[in-house]
Amino acid sequence: MNAGMFLSRFDGQSRLLVRSLLSGPSGVHRALDVFRRQRRANAGMSLSNLMETLCRDEISCPETDGQHLTVKPLVCLFPALFKQNLLSFMYLVHSVLPRTTVLRVLKCLSQDHHPSPWVTALIKQLERNLRAHNEEPLYTPLCSHRLRELSQRFAGFSETGGWAKCFSSQTVQSETQSASCLSELGTQRKRKSSFITLDSDGEETGQQCKRMKTNVCSGERVDAEEQSTNEEMSGGLEDDAAAEAPAKELQPPIAFVAVLQIKELLECQTEWDQSSMDVFKVLNDCDPAQVEVLCTMLGLPDLPEQTLPKLCSSVLALSPDLSYSTAATIIKSLLLQKVLSLSEPASRCLVTTMTSFCSRYTRPMCHALIRPVLEDKNIGNSQAELLNRLIEGCLDSHYSLLVLQMTFKIAWSEAVLSIIHSLLDSKPDLNEELFTQFTEQLVSQGPQFTKSVKFSKMMLTVLTKYSSHVTAAHKHSLSGCLMLNETFLKKSLQAALKRITHT
Repeated sequence: MNAGMFLSRFDGQSRLLVRSLLSGPSGVHRALDVFRRQRRANAGMSLSNLMETLCRDEISCPETDGQHLTVKPLVCLFPALFKQNLLSFMYLVHSVLPRTTVLRVLKCLSQDHHPSPWVTALIKQLERNLRAHNEEPLYTPLCSHRLRELSQRFAGFSETGGWAKCFSSQTVQSETQSASCLSELGTQRKRKSSFITLDSDGEETGQQCKRMKTNVCSGERVDAEEQSTNEEMSGGLEDDAAAEAPAKELQPPIAFVAVLQIKELLECQTEWDQSSMDVFKVLNDCDPAQVEVLCTMLGLPDLPEQTLPKLCSSVLALSPDLSYSTAATIIKSLLLQKVLSLSEPASRCLVTTMTSFCSRYTRPMCHALIRPVLEDKNIGNSQAELLNRLIEGCLDSHYSLLVLQMTFKIAWSEAVLSIIHSLLDSKPDLNEELFTQFTEQLVSQGPQFTKSVKFSKMMLTVLTKYSSHVTAAHKHSLSGCLMLNETFLKKSLQAALKRITHT
């Protein structure tokens, strides 16, 4: 049965933990990391909802036609690796869990008719920590039998010793077991040479011994890690976030949880449903500084371009609309670096995303993206082509005029000239003052474009489409500018200027 279908049973925070526990052998560490972050965001966060949901009865569908429907705790319907990860996770955080909650989960897991040996051992270990049925050994009878056989092979034909002593009693404490095993291993290594001729499997036995010693040492390291983790839990998980400054700036607490959920969505290759997109509502709950931190934590500048349309659709679907500052922060973080780094025509995903954002949030787009691109000294044809598409498809007269005014404050280049030409073609509503400022720019920056065909075509557009704006003073200034022109359009430009007779 697919465990993913059960995710809807859990609340948002619990669902993140369940996903982590389902993520494979590293699930315990991922879940522990998620839990720590949730505790940092909300010191009162509890695992009660997760444990309660896992213990709820669920109808189990039969795997074959001959079986009947059964009712089992939800936790029993998850795969064995999930159960193993869950128990390991509970073992590490049991100091912050109520004893009754842990016992209830263990009781539910005991209803599994085919538990894995690891799950059985972890259940007994937790029961031992809680002082419940601590007389139960951690190993199974079959494991005990095999190890006795192995220890007899170590000790000789009829002797019993070494590892057998570790399993001769059902009530041996784990600490005594480890010490005894280590001491006997040293003795048996000295004996190894004497048994090689007696036992044809002696070489294999020596390798087994080495592996056992390694496992014992590994167990000690795990115990040390577990003790350190428990001390950290009991001392307050929220205090270990001191090194992560951005996380501390995310308030309210739900914002940090939303970061984890959005990250998971961005990494997901499937389509997003409505409930998934609702997580973006957090953008309306954060101030600009928090939105900037959120964008940094999400790594929006490095987001693959194929993810942009889905993210854009989710942001544009928000109601109410984002504030100017929030929209500008998202646009700058998400798109600016991608546009500045273009060395070839923009991808369809990038163009679609920019067009969608520009149509909805035009003013933030102008200030957060178009202005920085115009001011960049390395602006090239790829950037100019992209901005021209925005000008032609998204900017009305008011915003075209705003962008044109931005060009008055920068040094022009061939790429900027094509953008100015597109702005003039959109016929912004230029008043006398702005047209005067524009002609001053034509005169001051014209000398560097004496051989530029783009500059000449732009001048021709000014003299034909905006002839009614040209005064005698403008005509005199532009005449001197045209005298320096060295392109094949020089005569056409002078003829167009000469036809302007009104002053």
